[in-house]
Amino acid sequence: MSADGGDVSDDAVLGGRLALRQPRLGHRVGHDAILLAAATHGEAGGHAIDLGAGVGAAGLALARRVDGLGVTLVEIDPDLTALAHGNAQRNGLGRRVRAVCLDVAAAAAAFAAAGLTAGSATAVLMNPPFNVSQNPSPDDRRRTAHIATGDTLRQWLAAAARLLRPHGAVTLIWRADGLGDVIGALGSDFGSGFGAIAILPVHPKPGAPAIRVLVRAVKASRAALALWPGLVLADAKGRPTPEAEAVLRNGDVLSFALK
Repeated sequence: MSADGGDVSDDAVLGGRLALRQPRLGHRVGHDAILLAAATHGEAGGHAIDLGAGVGAAGLALARRVDGLGVTLVEIDPDLTALAHGNAQRNGLGRRVRAVCLDVAAAAAAFAAAGLTAGSATAVLMNPPFNVSQNPSPDDRRRTAHIATGDTLRQWLAAAARLLRPHGAVTLIWRADGLGDVIGALGSDFGSGFGAIAILPVHPKPGAPAIRVLVRAVKASRAALALWPGLVLADAKGRPTPEAEAVLRNGDVLSFALK
């Protein structure tokens, strides 16, 4: 696929505040990317790294919300990287947002060659592949975006731990039924380690089990785990809740993200 090919669509998210070009087939931008951005803390003068950025939705939504924040979009697929670069430019964010083609599992030297040195980030956000499937999609991009191996989560968190400065935070979105895997991976020894783990469940409707969890952890912190009240996406009639509407359409930040 070429970034200029006819198999790319033009779409608007955040109530039209962000325009994205993305492939018509394969993985498409959805609620997860916008929720991830809303759950990520950012401030002017900081540097956020979006791992597995795809066409840049989460990182660009964060940059749109936080003036003066620099963002690097890291994506393994060169065509998606090109689209992410173009999306930064077309949304007027090209001076603060750049895209690099890089495997999250690459060695530290490869990251450093791309200007992403150890301890250079104030925040890392990620939406790693989190499905395990016996019948993976025949579409290469959809498979890469969705299907995890046994080492995926630890590899991505290890990269985050290396890139973050002390007291920087990693924020990720994951399957709710895989929360135990996230807590276990965060408890692994990544050098300085993670603490202050905070968990925000995401529910599709009132009374329904969570389908996603937003998780934040702080490098080199010893603070205790915190479980936040859940975010409900739709009411009993299927209408977006005011809280979900504020995030998904208006680009508001979740209080979960505020330090």
